[in-house]
Amino acid sequence: MPQGGRKVPFSGKAKKQQIQAKKGRKRSEPERPAGAFGERSMRHVRSVHESEDGESDGSGIKVHKINQQPGKGKNLNRYAIHFQQETKEGIEAQKELARKQLVHIPENELEVERSLPFPAELDFPKRPPWDSSMSAADLETNEHEYFDGYLKNVQKKFPASELSYFEMNIETWRQLWRVLEMSDIVLFIVDIRFPIYLFPPSLYEFVIKTLKKDMILVLNKIDLAPAPLVLAWKHYFKNAYPELQVLTFTAYPGYNLRDPSDKEGGLQVRRRRGKMRMAAEGAEQLLNACENIVSGQVDLSSWHKKVAEELNTVYEDDNLIVGKTLETTEADTSYHDHKKFSDGILTIGCVGQPNVGKSSLMNAIMGKKVVSVSRTPGHTKYFQTIFLTPTVKLCDCPGLVFPSKVPKPLQVLMGSFPIAQLREPFSSIQFLAERLDLVKLLKLHHADNEDTWSAFDICDGNQKLFY
Repeated sequence: MPQGGRKVPFSGKAKKQQIQAKKGRKRSEPERPAGAFGERSMRHVRSVHESEDGESDGSGIKVHKINQQPGKGKNLNRYAIHFQQETKEGIEAQKELARKQLVHIPENELEVERSLPFPAELDFPKRPPWDSSMSAADLETNEHEYFDGYLKNVQKKFPASELSYFEMNIETWRQLWRVLEMSDIVLFIVDIRFPIYLFPPSLYEFVIKTLKKDMILVLNKIDLAPAPLVLAWKHYFKNAYPELQVLTFTAYPGYNLRDPSDKEGGLQVRRRRGKMRMAAEGAEQLLNACENIVSGQVDLSSWHKKVAEELNTVYEDDNLIVGKTLETTEADTSYHDHKKFSDGILTIGCVGQPNVGKSSLMNAIMGKKVVSVSRTPGHTKYFQTIFLTPTVKLCDCPGLVFPSKVPKPLQVLMGSFPIAQLREPFSSIQFLAERLDLVKLLKLHHADNEDTWSAFDICDGNQKLFY
């Protein structure tokens, strides 16, 4: 038996005192030097479940760590999503607003300016300059100082109420930096339903003009939008960004390949039946675009062969992994001095915001499941390299929320923010109800038999919106 004898009862009051004492000790500990390797990346925030008021990072901004995993592993939550912490006062104000009568927005007022989501003065963080004489610790210190300065500058220029949720974890931005540096072509994926809110022009400018690399935009999930809308968005992006190649894609087009009246097996079966053929057609579009960029500098014959085989083959085992997969558990995010088409290999960096279907697109291009897929934003934690063929390599960057002025309620509806982590859902319901007649669509009945509705009334009238 351990020294000290039998266990003694431990009351809830004693536990609370223990936690308070632990927090007191942490507050009294001196801050470690900024150059301490790996320390500041782990010290950014605590979970909202640990502290209602959040914790300030080095920039003085209170942040909320999302999708925290239990455990004490050093790198367990290294790549967790970090968003700015909302204040209690702000949340209470949103709840109060949700009780006021809804005012529907006329259709002619729903248009937005092209520059509204991503104003020119709101850039994204880039890797700061460095030289070969810098040590790893010096490089990390330099990057942290730059990133803290970036966050302070954003906070100074824009009120928190005007800003969207955006990634505040430097470790996640390092993933993007590395993928951009090592890629020959940057493949940016957006959801066709919200493309203007998901495509940051600053990234386009950086890739095309600073890195001097080619960029392809994929309008994904086109099975969820009418064809005229898809064509309109494709035309818009081609005209707005002349050096951008624009493709359309869907991983689930089954109802286009079978008789819609055939209900046998349900929608899921019909979708899976058509998945591989349409994925091959999408892969063929991507192959043609890459072939025009490469101009014979890389042998793409193996990719041609793979696409041709998939166009004429029906796969039975949808879970078999095809191709060589390299998944790094400790991703190297240090600076990468990349040479174009190094070793005769074309490297395609796959970048996009959360929940745009990036991982599903990669699986569909491969023809088999090689990347884990989830509806939860931030599911991909670190970049992975996947060989499509011996001469074509895909780099999957974690979904990353770029700084913007996209309304926070809209970000929730787009899937950029995990619904399970919402501290109040009413503002998102209000945003939707101001633009759609939810009462009619959901056939709701007012609890008090009144004619006027609020967001709170809608939630009260149909709790299935949240469960």
